[in-house]
Amino acid sequence: MRTLVIDCATEACSVALFEDAQLIAGDYRILGRGHAEHLVPMISALADKGRARRIAVDIGPGSFTGIRVGLAAAKALALAWRAEVVGYGALALVAAMARAEAAGEVEVAMTAGHGEWFVQRFAADGTALEEALSLSPEQAAARAAVATVAGSQAAALAALRGAGAALALLPDARRFDLLPAAALIREPHPAYGRAPDARLPAAAAV
Repeated sequence: MRTLVIDCATEACSVALFEDAQLIAGDYRILGRGHAEHLVPMISALADKGRARRIAVDIGPGSFTGIRVGLAAAKALALAWRAEVVGYGALALVAAMARAEAAGEVEVAMTAGHGEWFVQRFAADGTALEEALSLSPEQAAARAAVATVAGSQAAALAALRGAGAALALLPDARRFDLLPAAALIREPHPAYGRAPDARLPAAAAV
């Protein structure tokens, strides 16, 4: 099965085209902002303009805008191509990438905004041991240490604890093949990880 992978839930933006587990082509860029402007051209530059029977998209947690851009693109292309859409977690992919470098349990620590970090632990087989949490650095550091910490805040978390090998990683669509099948989510929806920064004003009292 040919799969198009879209990942723009963090400051990284990446796309990849797989035939079963074989990577055909991919692109990875650190953008920070501007995912909406770069994503479609990146997909169009892939073989067959990225056309696939299945589309896998990062649902977060991460950037509110990036998550929405990725899901919107995946759903639009799926409608045009009559393709299946599946989702996966940003932290799950980072954990899978870390396990390719170090065996055993992995804790992922990623930037969450407002000075907090998204943290989540995964077993050696890739199974999530908890839901993703949004914690202050002090709260994250107070948790029991694990041997391997991965993610954009891995070095900071390991330094606060004084323990753990840090792997500075961001989700990369080209490493999608490392995800266990159980990590794929049918009928994906955004997983923002915390409440939005902006809120609609409360309705005026009658």
